[in-house]
Amino acid sequence: MSSSRIEEDLTIEGNVSSSGGGVEVNGRVVGDVSAETITVQLSGSVDGALSAKKVMVEGKHKGRLNCDDLKLASTSQVHADVVAKTMTTESGAKVVGKVKITGQQ
Repeated sequence: MSSSRIEEDLTIEGNVSSSGGGVEVNGRVVGDVSAETITVQLSGSVDGALSAKKVMVEGKHKGRLNCDDLKLASTSQVHADVVAKTMTTESGAKVVGKVKITGQQ
């Protein structure tokens, strides 16, 4: 699986999509991100919807979040309506919004 990386010094205004790989956000995205896996690194931020099978947030996210497997690091700041099958949060993770965990189906 290939991975696309958005570097720290990069700001993307618009939607980002990867049909078969992953997206790693170290910079800033203003728009929706969809991929197989999405990682928002500590230095990264996304202002828009996240949609993927697996999502890992270490940085900031504002918008909607829809995934199968969600992991929130202790450094994450999420202001979103979340729908996930499973969610793991480290102590210190911040989540503001509606959270719906559907369980394995």
